[in-house]
Amino acid sequence: MPNEDARQEIDYAGLKRRLDDARSLGLDEALSSEKRREVLSARAKMLAKSRDEIRPSVLTVLTFQVGGERYSVPIEQVDHVMESRGLCSLPGAPRHVLGAIFSRSRVVPVLDLRQMLGLEGGGMSDLGKVVVVDVGGEAFGVAAEQVDGRQELLRTTLSQPPPGPFLFLTPDRLTVLDVEKLGSPATARRG
Repeated sequence: MPNEDARQEIDYAGLKRRLDDARSLGLDEALSSEKRREVLSARAKMLAKSRDEIRPSVLTVLTFQVGGERYSVPIEQVDHVMESRGLCSLPGAPRHVLGAIFSRSRVVPVLDLRQMLGLEGGGMSDLGKVVVVDVGGEAFGVAAEQVDGRQELLRTTLSQPPPGPFLFLTPDRLTVLDVEKLGSPATARRG
């Protein structure tokens, strides 16, 4: 037996009024085919606009860990990620330069963020990955303990970081590095 609440009386007078209103707007059969196309085209455009997705602005980064902290670099500046095996020390190099590694037919200097930013950390054996970045055709590597992968950050959630070679800071303490500042000689002198 159907539920009494489910039954509704049909308002035929209201339906007739709505039909008359639609006809008064020029939607009856007497419309010319050209006018009908205009009306249908306008409806289609309005429906298409209502379905347009609003995509939030994002910054895509590669995240990694160094000295117990999480860092990232904009993905468009990442050339590749490689194992740190084959890293050769450079006698006389500043402390923040771990050494150099041969990568894709070129010698790439590898930086130690722990030394540059004053982070605590273990020894060389903890740094198993090198994130190779490219800035204006010049490549250098950043040693990492672990590479977490690609991540999209909503630009509306990014805040200004403390002074240093940083672009942004996220609410969960992920720091986006400014690769250009990181590789500049002035930054190296500070470390």
